[in-house]
Amino acid sequence: MLKPSKKLSLALEAVTDIAFHGGSDPVQSQDIARRLNLPRRYLEQVMQQLVRAGLLKGVRGPRGGYRLARERRRISVGEIVRVVQGEPDPNGSAHGGGATAEEQVAGSPLGAQVITPFFERTERELMQRLDDVSIEDLCQEARRAGLVGDQARSADFVI
Repeated sequence: MLKPSKKLSLALEAVTDIAFHGGSDPVQSQDIARRLNLPRRYLEQVMQQLVRAGLLKGVRGPRGGYRLARERRRISVGEIVRVVQGEPDPNGSAHGGGATAEEQVAGSPLGAQVITPFFERTERELMQRLDDVSIEDLCQEARRAGLVGDQARSADFVI
């Protein structure tokens, strides 16, 4: 089974945590790190990458932290995957440089004509599915699982 990288899992958990526990006040990184059960220093690099990509907003100051840059329903899992993996956005902006499927397969005719196209099709199908799942969907899943946010908040992002 293909498994997401630790960095990708951390990014998805962190964004979902902010959506689930946040609202009008930013969610502090120390609270996110505590809930994700990891040292805060591991979190910051991923959080800054998500801020640079425009998925999160960083808020400075004593009550600072992170909040969503858009509504939960307007942030897809596919976007987060692309940011973390450094893949180009389907709208054209690049977030970094990952190896293509063609570059990952040895140069044999079987690899070039069968295996590479197979993985490219599979990757496109997976990314389409991930683009259909929003952070709101993951928050609803958390509620169905019986998880409770720290506070009831009125908004999921602030303009």
